[in-house]
Amino acid sequence: MAGRLFVVAGPSGVGKGTVVRLVRERIPATHLSISVTTRAPRPGERDGVDYRFVSDEDFERMIASGELLEWEEIFGHRSGTPAEPVREALEAGVDVLLELDVTGARHVREVMPQAVLILLEPPTLEELERRLRSRGTETEERLAARLSKADWELGQRDAFDEVIVNDEAERAADQVAAIIDASPQVGGSSEDTDAADKPAKDTAKETAKETEGPSNP
Repeated sequence: MAGRLFVVAGPSGVGKGTVVRLVRERIPATHLSISVTTRAPRPGERDGVDYRFVSDEDFERMIASGELLEWEEIFGHRSGTPAEPVREALEAGVDVLLELDVTGARHVREVMPQAVLILLEPPTLEELERRLRSRGTETEERLAARLSKADWELGQRDAFDEVIVNDEAERAADQVAAIIDASPQVGGSSEDTDAADKPAKDTAKETAKETEGPSNP
């Protein structure tokens, strides 16, 4: 049996990282794919645990060599998902979790149609703003841009298989874990694992123009 691919997505500040961490406590056999990013670490983030922090030059090399399953530019920085760890885990029969924003999730669906997309929503946009402000890392201009993008992202719910309101992280994690437990097993076909080898070069940028909503400052 091949592994299954689950994408937990949502706007910045919705609590994706916390929910994914709690899901892995409930289902420790899942493989969490670590994204690469060119942005600087936020307080408390650890290289190789939360993200792999790389230079612009290294990221450009990864694009050129077809190492990324998906990537996009967000607020002046680029982030993406390395393809090889995803492919290896799926081929080994291990379920994989990706933590992405809405545009990234849609990129994955294009190349791996069997992926299960789960959208995390905040209870309200006001609560999302409160969570973003609590980080203490956003200027007013950047905060306004994130909220504008979030409004667009939450309008993409029809592109997702499941929608969960993250009003309490433990409850949201229980719901995600239940979705994983209830999802059918994948047969021995290599269709999706082969798709993980497809390079996300110019297609990611072209798709972003169509799907990422308000232009970023």
